[in-house]
Amino acid sequence: MNYKTRFAPSPTGYLHIGGLRTALYNYLFIKKYGGKMILRIEDTDRERYIANADKQIIDTLKTFGINFDIGPYYQSERLDLYKKFVQQLISEDKAYYCFCSKERLEKLREEQQKNKQIPKYDRHCTSLSKKEIQEKLNNNESFVIRLKLPENEDVVFEDEVYGQVKINTKDLDDQVLLKSDGYPTYHLAVVIDDHDMGISHIIRGEEWLPSTPKHIILYKMFSWEIPKFIHLPLLLNPDRSKLSKRQGDVAAEDFLKKGYLPEAIINYIAFLGWNPKTTKEIYSMDELIQDFSVDKINKAGAVFDVDKLNWINAEYIKNIVKEKGEKYKEIIKILPNYIKETTNEKMLEKIFIVLSSRLNYFEQLKEDSQFFFNLQNYNADHLIFKKSNKELTIKGLKIVKESLESLNDELIEEQINTLLNKVMTQNNLNPGDIFWPLRFALSGLEKSPSPAEILWILGKDESLKRINLAIEKLEK
Repeated sequence: MNYKTRFAPSPTGYLHIGGLRTALYNYLFIKKYGGKMILRIEDTDRERYIANADKQIIDTLKTFGINFDIGPYYQSERLDLYKKFVQQLISEDKAYYCFCSKERLEKLREEQQKNKQIPKYDRHCTSLSKKEIQEKLNNNESFVIRLKLPENEDVVFEDEVYGQVKINTKDLDDQVLLKSDGYPTYHLAVVIDDHDMGISHIIRGEEWLPSTPKHIILYKMFSWEIPKFIHLPLLLNPDRSKLSKRQGDVAAEDFLKKGYLPEAIINYIAFLGWNPKTTKEIYSMDELIQDFSVDKINKAGAVFDVDKLNWINAEYIKNIVKEKGEKYKEIIKILPNYIKETTNEKMLEKIFIVLSSRLNYFEQLKEDSQFFFNLQNYNADHLIFKKSNKELTIKGLKIVKESLESLNDELIEEQINTLLNKVMTQNNLNPGDIFWPLRFALSGLEKSPSPAEILWILGKDESLKRINLAIEKLEK
């Protein structure tokens, strides 16, 4: 078999995180089993079309390391092909013209809902003669083309994830194939394109599962080979409702803007519906490809857990700082996007190194680094540790101040730690007499990096300035 998959986004906005997962699974599948992956832009919904959204989606996919072998194809450039096959269906009495107004269709739907019937078209226009149809066409009356479903016929197919699916045509609607604007609906275009492009495996979201029988009917009407279907479980909010923007970010770009690493996002979303049956949680793209298989895709909806994403991203950040490779150099270059208070590259790098072990994503640097540039006003009482007192606190700060003044301007973290422990021991002081007041004097916060780390970042002059201020507050 010649394996071919496709990712077919609509340019109606940003790339949804669910769309990214679909693209990823297509990519993992085709890389695992060989073959080609196609990018197809399904731009036939002209009412929701957003200019340049396709370029945004393509750029985003590239950022995540998902590249395509063929494409992009644009459905808007293939209209003649769709119309050709629609005419074939009409000539074979497998599709028909529908001239019903929007008002009539709305009234029909209301009556059906009132009578607790399945809302569907009543085939009113199938009674039109060829002459009547031609007259309406000559009068330029608005129309759509509908599929003429076989009556009371079971449609059965095997989904690679959900198993056998069976539905009777009496529960389906004569779907619109060609809209009044001349553009095809998704149901028509997707079947024609997937056949024309030789797609062997259709990997898409579970929301398309109910539409698949309609597509299979079209495959059979055209006497085309039916591809294999792989439907992916829904992505859910923590309350198990369908993942939506009402409960948080859903666009892949939102996470990139916050400073999540593309590799970490890929690692996380790979597990949203797929279980490799191992205890391993951190995967590179190559490792995902190696372990990926369709039989490990779950049926149950997958909850999008931001806390889990944060943990995975934090692990990636820690590893990058530890290795200090090319990725580390890339991150150092983008730090000014998050810490805008200084252009001092050395200071920015120090801040990142110190805060990296506490970061879930880079946007947190904006808030977490503020105290390095703007020391907030605080009450002198906060400087005194609960097991210490005012006199010992002043003594501790003054000893630290004198010791720092004797050091070179370039403070070294290890040297500072040694110094602080030495002066504490020599002067019979406790950690609460030295480390607590020094931390608070330097940061103005109860929770912050260690005093040695802050001293290393702030440097000698700014550190002494803040220590002096603390002493002044205590001596008032």
